[in-house]
Amino acid sequence: MQGELPGAVLFICTQNVIRSPIAEALMRHFYGHKVYVASCGVRGGEADPFVAAVLEDIGISQRAFVPRGIDDLEDTSFDLVVSLSPEAHHRAMEMTRTMAIDVEYWPTLDPSVVSGSREQIMDSYRAVRDAIKDRIRARFGDVAARGI
Repeated sequence: MQGELPGAVLFICTQNVIRSPIAEALMRHFYGHKVYVASCGVRGGEADPFVAAVLEDIGISQRAFVPRGIDDLEDTSFDLVVSLSPEAHHRAMEMTRTMAIDVEYWPTLDPSVVSGSREQIMDSYRAVRDAIKDRIRARFGDVAARGI
């Protein structure tokens, strides 16, 4: 279901190294001039090189990205928080106790659990990237249709 573009969106996952950085990069790419976009993890982690590679596949650079935990956020004035893992959803729901925010849960597989060849691993990251991209477009509408 398509909805209005919120003024500010936060994507949150467990460590802010795979799912939420991908979602942030895609949302910023499609809607960044209309929406403030950020991401974090329940706790911070180490940057994942596969994420940068699958984003570069589609022309999005993530070289300046630094993973951060929720406690590292400088601003918490979000209209919408999208949680991508069960642990992140629990934390997002806790945020609703003290903030007037909407929370949506988009369960997203963790591609880092896949083993195999480099190409098999890349395919799992690409599948997550594409699923998030499809979910963003379904939720917020096609860029061209919005005149963005």
